[in-house]
Amino acid sequence: MNPVIVIIGAGGIGVAIARRQGFGKTILLADFSETVLSAAADELRTASYSVETQIVDVSSRPSVEALVQKADSLGSVLQVVNAAGLSPNMAPPERVLAVDLYGSALVFEAFGEVIAAGGAGLIISSMAGHMLPPLTSEQNQALAFTPADELLDLSFLRDAVPDSMVAYMMAKRANHLRVQAEAIRWGERGARVNSISPGIVATPLAQHELNSPIGDGYRAMIAASPAKRMAPPEEIAVAAAYLLGPDAGFVTGSDLLIDGGVIAAMFADRLQTPGQQAA
Repeated sequence: MNPVIVIIGAGGIGVAIARRQGFGKTILLADFSETVLSAAADELRTASYSVETQIVDVSSRPSVEALVQKADSLGSVLQVVNAAGLSPNMAPPERVLAVDLYGSALVFEAFGEVIAAGGAGLIISSMAGHMLPPLTSEQNQALAFTPADELLDLSFLRDAVPDSMVAYMMAKRANHLRVQAEAIRWGERGARVNSISPGIVATPLAQHELNSPIGDGYRAMIAASPAKRMAPPEEIAVAAAYLLGPDAGFVTGSDLLIDGGVIAAMFADRLQTPGQQAA
């Protein structure tokens, strides 16, 4: 059987990574939306990729465990990419935390039981994880090591997340902390796990945000950044190929920021953070 690459999230970034990583492997493509999943799978199959599909809700343990079981039944699970997520303008804070924070931790935990030796995992996080003010050491430890099913009960998540933007930034910071913790557990199986924090990538999701009430904030980030542009999904796929491949054999528990310099502009006080803009 071919080795298996699992891609969770059949949007622009997920499909770009599937195209770059999936030829000669069995791609297990998963998404919450049957419409999005079917269209992406048809596109890949037309290009001669071997594709299996499954609907998944990453905020549901039974759904994620069913995906793990299917992946394991298809062959050796060599790579797992979690590109699923909700943006701040798509859902209330509770749902953003359920998908982007709990769902991410759950995918790490569940696939950490089946990942092959020599395999690699990757989560597509966000530059937003670099925008949050420093947390306490106790909060960092809690976000990194609390069992997934207990994460949403942490008091500082219940009491200090006033809106979806803060929920999003908190979830993405948790992604960075979680890969550090999971690097230890995945390493016991001879596997690695990392995150990528993209800036604004030219996908339908980004267009949705640009057309939303927070679109001016996105345009300000692009204008203030040294790159002064968005990135195509293929640029993220190039970085993913490195982190998933043998050249990154010494890289685990790390986050790669690919934002065109947005965070650098914030550090240089040339751009307000989302929290400052809301104040």
